[in-house]
Amino acid sequence: MSRVPAIRRFLVMADLTWVSGGAMTANVTGYLLQVLAGRWLGVSGGFSEFASLLALQLLCAVPALALQNVVARDVVGGAGVAQLRGLQWRCAAVVAVAAALVTPLVAGMLQVGVAAAAAALAAAPALVLLAGEQGILQGNKQFRALGVVLGTAGIARVGPALVILALGGGVPLTLLAATCGIVAAAVCARMIAGEPATRARGELDRDDVPVARVRPVLWAAQVQAALMALSSADLLVVRIVLEEADASRYAFGTIATKIAFWLPQAVGVVLYPRMAQPTQSASAIRVALAVLSGIGLTAVLGAALAAPLAPLLAGPGYAPVQDLLWLFALHGAVLAVLQGAVLSAIAIGRTSLAAFAWLGLAVEIVAMVVLARSIPAVLVTAVSVAACTTVVVAAVVVRAADTTAGPDPLRPVS
Repeated sequence: MSRVPAIRRFLVMADLTWVSGGAMTANVTGYLLQVLAGRWLGVSGGFSEFASLLALQLLCAVPALALQNVVARDVVGGAGVAQLRGLQWRCAAVVAVAAALVTPLVAGMLQVGVAAAAAALAAAPALVLLAGEQGILQGNKQFRALGVVLGTAGIARVGPALVILALGGGVPLTLLAATCGIVAAAVCARMIAGEPATRARGELDRDDVPVARVRPVLWAAQVQAALMALSSADLLVVRIVLEEADASRYAFGTIATKIAFWLPQAVGVVLYPRMAQPTQSASAIRVALAVLSGIGLTAVLGAALAAPLAPLLAGPGYAPVQDLLWLFALHGAVLAVLQGAVLSAIAIGRTSLAAFAWLGLAVEIVAMVVLARSIPAVLVTAVSVAACTTVVVAAVVVRAADTTAGPDPLRPVS
């Protein structure tokens, strides 16, 4: 019997290895895109616009991530794959309509062309379809296949975009190429996930099997939206409060933020099915938060040691942010812990905890717009607000898990 915990730890590590490999492949290709775009577009040649639209695409991933978490949770609860695929198509249609409606507004707010904004937002419905298949694999604990899908999606998204950039294509064409790659990745994920297995009649008639509906996705989406807005608000605000050159330098620094943020992505992915089970949620949440904190400290140290290489990779124009890269990484590390807490909240049905993240976002934006007029000021504001929000959300979600994962008292009954 003493061998059982060891075997379980080995299996968890194997799952983490597969998902980490896929996520790392996707992240490294994404960072490569940003570094090369920073060099090819230059400080004053459009990189700020490109980075802002990439941040916009990150926000486009909000409904996709929410759908993935809801699908994975419902798969754990026994929902059928066929009805979950129907849900992902309904969500993709809603997202496509919303993206078309907000395109002119986004173009005006970010001071970019309508074509560039449309190319960035076109990725939203494709991301939803991709995430739905990832949720099916995650809920079924098919982590080897999930790792393959994550890596394939990263390469498919970045590869065409790099080709267009290398050929001298502009921002709209580059973003459109990335969107086409995401569509191809969604098709590939559907093939890997395969067809749903035939379910027994008695299993289909169970009363406790979740019914796939859009409303739970919307509630999960507002939680994810708060997190993604916190992780992207600074990159959008700098185009308003800083000059073009400093905004581009800040955008380059956020590469360290993204590395620290996405580096431990596999931790939440692998532990999420356990978080969704009431008998295991409390211990899984504690383990996730502890591991995320440890990886975050490692990322900050790595950024501090690698800082002298930054001007060599991107050019001397980005030298002013070299000594701040550890602080950018700290921002990402804190947000990674917050992401773990947010996933926990979705898993145990406590989506009302997003109120704390929305409050933090409001404080951050106001503080930046009113007070921040330099790169260090914007960065310190972002780190401070993220740290305070993370401490509050993590403490509340751990307490909620300890008192059983019951229904969210502030969430309407679907």
